[in-house]
Amino acid sequence: MSHDYRRIAAQILENIGGADNIRQAAHCITRLRISLKDESLVRQQDLRQVALVKGQFSNAGVFQIVIGSGDVDRVYAELVSQAGIARATIADVKASGDQRQNRLQQLVKVFSDVFMPILPAIIVAGLLMGVNNLLGAKGMFLANQSLLDAYPGLSGLWGLINMMANTSFVFLPALVGWSAAKRFGGSEILGIVLGLLLVHPDLLNAWNYGKAAAGLDGAALPYFDIFGLKIEKVGYQGQILPILAATWVMCRVEQWLRPRVPNAAQLLMVPIATIVVSGVLALAVIGPLARHLGIAVTDALVYVFNLAPWLGALLFGALYAPLVLTGMHHMFIAVDLQLIANQGGTFIWPMIALSNIAQGSAALAMFWLANSANEKSMASTSAVSAFFGITEPAMFGVNLRYKLPFYAALAGSACAAMLITAGQVKASAIGVGGLPAFISIIPQHIPLFLAGALVALVVPFGLTWLLARRQLAAAGQEAARHA
Repeated sequence: MSHDYRRIAAQILENIGGADNIRQAAHCITRLRISLKDESLVRQQDLRQVALVKGQFSNAGVFQIVIGSGDVDRVYAELVSQAGIARATIADVKASGDQRQNRLQQLVKVFSDVFMPILPAIIVAGLLMGVNNLLGAKGMFLANQSLLDAYPGLSGLWGLINMMANTSFVFLPALVGWSAAKRFGGSEILGIVLGLLLVHPDLLNAWNYGKAAAGLDGAALPYFDIFGLKIEKVGYQGQILPILAATWVMCRVEQWLRPRVPNAAQLLMVPIATIVVSGVLALAVIGPLARHLGIAVTDALVYVFNLAPWLGALLFGALYAPLVLTGMHHMFIAVDLQLIANQGGTFIWPMIALSNIAQGSAALAMFWLANSANEKSMASTSAVSAFFGITEPAMFGVNLRYKLPFYAALAGSACAAMLITAGQVKASAIGVGGLPAFISIIPQHIPLFLAGALVALVVPFGLTWLLARRQLAAAGQEAARHA
């Protein structure tokens, strides 16, 4: 469907107080994110009537308007043009709200700012790894053998896809180093160099660390011996916390050096001193501490879920969607990646995928219940978006508007999460968090995950159909009495 993006942008601009009320504006995958001078000037009711606007809310000083994937790019381009403002990043817009955020919100913002730019690389790697898992899974398509066993000619394709899939995870510290340096105000190229340093081929591969630390099969940890000071010669492939902390330190070192080094020597001295100091600290202090902290966090999370799996799954399944409303869900990207690095798979991401499916199912039920063509259109497109991992249109545009569908989706998500947690379903990578998610699930867990997906489809749809239908009928009778 073709939309008049210029007219939509003009209406949005009019209803948020005009160009003079905008400090900065940016956009993410689905939302316009605008820093306003005075949010009281926003005409909430009129804004809801604008085409493509599926909802709006304010969080930590940033006013957010839910548009939807794809359309938000075009609306933003028109908004910037008509308002006569410069394009900004999400970090720029969020910075204006920092003074209104508590410590937890600021920490979440850091994770969001760092991981959002590299998310496409992680998702692509997850999908390719999922395809590879399916090719090599015994009994998935053929009895007692994999597709590779039946068709040896696929081995070359399997190897190529495997290399493509592993690239983002093997060099993840370089991706995080680039994004974190940008976020912390340092040189992005130095962030990449620091990240690559932590995965240098001369270092022991991080996935062999446990074997070497335990002395299994005669393996031993290698060290740099610097005048008696021993530094573990170990890499940090797939690790998040070491490079995140090391890049923060690197940026502080660089920012301290720049005003103190003469301009003539800046290009020579600042990069060398920054990398040497931060590199030594990363390998000698920051890396080992952050690695053990990451292991401790993931072990604690696994312990809690092992101790009371049904309770952990119930709470996560019911609370993940509300966390999306606050933006705190971005923290789980780091948790997932840490679990994959330390445990060989994550049990968090499959529950996230089911939560997305549940929101889409509730929106789909509202498509069948809606009376107007506009409501049907919004519900159907929002449901499809949620089934492919983008839930904001479904939540803000449909489910939260009627409330009961949102609660039905939470119930369905919790039930599905308990089911797959009971079967210890894990994903080997992060992929598209919706119906295509089964590709990234460890092959032997796919049947149970699909059963969970069925629960996430049926329960929200059924509850929404029963409860929201009564709600809409009661509202219709009330309107008829006042007519």
